[in-house]
Amino acid sequence: MSELNYSSSRILVVDDDPDVLLAARLLLKQHVAEVVTEPDPNRIQEHLGSSDFDAVMLDMNFTRDQTSGEEGLHWLKQIINWDPEMVVVMITAYGDAEIAVHAIKTGATDFVLKPWQNEKLVATMFSSLKLHHSQKEVGNLKQSRRQLSADMDQPFGDFIGSSKAMKEVIATIEKVAVTDANVLITGENGTGKELAARAVYRRSLRAGEVFVKVDMGSIAETLFESELFGHVKGAFTDAKEDRAGRFEIASGGTLFLDEIGNIPITLQAKLLTVLQSRQVTRVGSNSTIPIDIRLISASNMPIEELVGNKLFRQDLLYRINTVEIVIPPLRERIDDIDDLAEYYLKMYAGKYKKRVNGITPAGIHKLKCQPWRGNIRELQHTLERAVIMSESDQLTPDDFPFSQSGDVTDSKLMASHNLEKIERSIIVRVLSLNDNNISHAAEALGLTRTSLYRRMQKHGL
Repeated sequence: MSELNYSSSRILVVDDDPDVLLAARLLLKQHVAEVVTEPDPNRIQEHLGSSDFDAVMLDMNFTRDQTSGEEGLHWLKQIINWDPEMVVVMITAYGDAEIAVHAIKTGATDFVLKPWQNEKLVATMFSSLKLHHSQKEVGNLKQSRRQLSADMDQPFGDFIGSSKAMKEVIATIEKVAVTDANVLITGENGTGKELAARAVYRRSLRAGEVFVKVDMGSIAETLFESELFGHVKGAFTDAKEDRAGRFEIASGGTLFLDEIGNIPITLQAKLLTVLQSRQVTRVGSNSTIPIDIRLISASNMPIEELVGNKLFRQDLLYRINTVEIVIPPLRERIDDIDDLAEYYLKMYAGKYKKRVNGITPAGIHKLKCQPWRGNIRELQHTLERAVIMSESDQLTPDDFPFSQSGDVTDSKLMASHNLEKIERSIIVRVLSLNDNNISHAAEALGLTRTSLYRRMQKHGL
């Protein structure tokens, strides 16, 4: 008997010969928890439905003088139909090996010949039980991977907001998600690039498989190949065992390379080679391993500028950027602040058990007047702090103590002395604050409708 413990295993033996049933039970019960014998194949489903068996021993023929094996094949197909993962060992008469081979092609795990040798039968059953346990472990592992992905995905719900900018983003995600195209997501820090990546993943054909995120900015250059492609034992000083890389782990599912612009130019060729060949070679090995991934990348850096400055390979950009999704900064989707603020207010009121249930109109107005250089992430932290510090059931402007740099005219923008950019930024913000009502925005800016239209045309608004 192998190291694997079979003492808890249960076997169902189905044969119309009482002598065979008795011999099998007496032999196998020495090694497993229970051996159930059954002379009538019509009761197989009843047994499988009422108890959890690890293997079935099934006779090939049940009718007297019948030697074709058709009965056994019929019941084999039925068992597989009832339980596709069930291990079935066929019992056949000596000389009927051809029929047994046919049974294996149909789905049987193995066969034993009557009259059998005890050691041979026990070895065959141990081998079949080992296969059954392996199949269960693989099934459990896959289920664990799916559950882990689901648990990790839990904090990343669908996008919040109904602004025109976000509707366009969502529409693009809906179109590209159902394909296997590589996606590049760009946007400033804190805009929700990982949220977009997970939205693509959840809507994809690989949603039931694993989602693996890799922060490219946090991987040391010396560990790049090991982390992404894996290594074998002894490949370098600390390689004490074989290890799969992120590409292998993500195979069958989705690989998300966050901040891909941080990959040194010297290592980009290696990544390109893997994406083109669809196979990896572990560090220290000469063997290639095929991989099947859906690639999503993200960057807060202007990739095109990096290409122009020879800091990012043009051919790699083509490979990762079949479709680009641009996530707009929060200052360009001011209309969504109401929904976002309400969402985070409820989240943190529940988390910290505070009785804060709303934000006053003046409080919302103050939030909408901020530049939000940190985008949604900054808004989230702002609401969290406000909920923690609040002593009333409504958040007011006083609960949002922004610094002077949080004025409408962004200090960085003002420092640039670029009047064109400053004017455009102010117009965009005032339009957002007035729900794109031209008359109200023009009045707020001290302009006529005609003057505002002319300035909007000049700035491409």
